[in-house]
Amino acid sequence: MRAPHDQHFLADAEAVKKISEFTDVNGVKVLEIGPGRGVLTRALLDKGAEVIAIELDKALIPHLKSLFQREIESKKLKLIQGDAIRCDIPPFEKVVANLPYSASSKITFRLIKIGFSEAILMYQKEFAQRMIALPGTPDCGRLSVMVQTYAKVMPLLELKPESFSPPPEVDSWVVRIKPKNELTYPIKDQKFYSDMIRELFSHRRKTIKKALKTSSSILGIENVDRILEEISGDILKKRPEELTLEEFSIIANTTA
Repeated sequence: MRAPHDQHFLADAEAVKKISEFTDVNGVKVLEIGPGRGVLTRALLDKGAEVIAIELDKALIPHLKSLFQREIESKKLKLIQGDAIRCDIPPFEKVVANLPYSASSKITFRLIKIGFSEAILMYQKEFAQRMIALPGTPDCGRLSVMVQTYAKVMPLLELKPESFSPPPEVDSWVVRIKPKNELTYPIKDQKFYSDMIRELFSHRRKTIKKALKTSSSILGIENVDRILEEISGDILKKRPEELTLEEFSIIANTTA
């Protein structure tokens, strides 16, 4: 069985067991994105989870319906054919999933926006490493800042290509993401903060001052003028990857 949507099916039974046990799912509504052949779905159901599984590939739906007919009928499993980037998602508490690599960023941003109590997610290793890259270091990017603003990320497991079918060309990491109960550096306007981070890293070779001026039509001329007037020159001379989370929040909160 092949899937054309960037899926690499997890075929390592021991890895499936570990992933299903990284968080307590008994009696919990769990979102799974990209169930594929259903091996992780089965493990989650066996652990007592109520699973909402979103699968993009229409060709896999009949297989999943047949495999989990009893669980679907008893409402232990809700199977949705759709794109997790944009489809309606019923309420859930936790997320456990082997995400399609090409959609990892958009799905992660959406999950953080929706909110959850805990997520156990598998990513391409390089992507996961960017998630935990510290602000103020060269590897820091939009993903690093947005995820670390709102959550804590901990690597849990590394998997080699042979753990999958077909094997990907890269290693994979399973990580735990836990939203922060209170933000370390409060954000007054989360939409502006998100827009600002996106624009700054779209011009990451420029100084903050030049990047803001370039983005003034998107961020608002008045907002940019206020930032340039009130933020210290030392910060404005830096590039995006050189800023700390505190400095990002200070810049964004200037406009609120």
